[in-house]
Amino acid sequence: MASENQTVVYISEQVVVLISCALSLLGSSLIICTYITWPDLRTTPRKLLVYLSVSDLLSAASYAYGVWVVFETDSTDCVVQGAISTFANTSSFFWTVGIAIYLYIFIVGSNQRLADNLVLVFHIVSWGVPLAITAAALCLDKIGYDASEVSVGWCWVRIQAPDHVLWMLLTGKIWEFLAYLTLPVLYILIKRHINRAHAALSEYRPILASSQVSQSFSSMADRKLSFIPIIFIALRIWSTVRFLLMLTNSPARQNPVLVTLHGIGNTFQGAANCIMFVLCTQPIRARLSTAICCCCSQCGAGAPHPSNPPDGPLTGSDAASQREDSA
Repeated sequence: MASENQTVVYISEQVVVLISCALSLLGSSLIICTYITWPDLRTTPRKLLVYLSVSDLLSAASYAYGVWVVFETDSTDCVVQGAISTFANTSSFFWTVGIAIYLYIFIVGSNQRLADNLVLVFHIVSWGVPLAITAAALCLDKIGYDASEVSVGWCWVRIQAPDHVLWMLLTGKIWEFLAYLTLPVLYILIKRHINRAHAALSEYRPILASSQVSQSFSSMADRKLSFIPIIFIALRIWSTVRFLLMLTNSPARQNPVLVTLHGIGNTFQGAANCIMFVLCTQPIRARLSTAICCCCSQCGAGAPHPSNPPDGPLTGSDAASQREDSA
């Protein structure tokens, strides 16, 4: 492709996207660390979230390197970075849809055994398919410099390849389009099932103070289910828009605002998942706050006093938090 068609990546865009990458790295790491630290949180859905976070972490790291360097040729590190980001990004799509399928079978189908048995299938598909696609693209010399036409400094599919549109579809876009269709349908069906169950139970459930607490937790879960496809589409849509603009050879694909939104959308998924499933989850947030307070108090007090361990009975709020953790 001619050099005049290259999309210029400005310093301000680099800074913003690098910050997004850093937040995603931190968020993905926090999801993984909370899963490792607290064994009672190791449910199957959260385990699937950890696998998604591994993909998002790898994706954010590879994107950060590409944004930092802003490649201009088909160098070796360009190809390596493009291969890693292609694998991780495609894997993230599969794990995101896999989690939705698991929740649908578990909640709507009421079949935990089938849902748990599908985890092995999710591993084969979510790691195997992206690996096969990336390996094929590498063997056919399709990964490389793309002039930031559908990226923000990083490498992806070689823009000079005559069939680059086909390989852009195979290495990401076609799975992105399928996720746009699949996620809203599955989560709408899950929400409808939950709402019907709540409506049926409300006819028999007595009006108690505890029911208000249960209702608040269920409404929070309901809002999270609504946000999952919305956040995914809101982050990924900018990449899709630039891809479509590239197909029409529109100069709007080089708009700095659109390029920045594309960079944030491709790199912020790990941070968004952390906000939803760690910072907006009360039991985990309470544990993190306690851990941070303990660290701060120990640093402020100096050397700890082992003769006076801070053991004591659980308060009501602590007991309630533990009950929510185990639920």
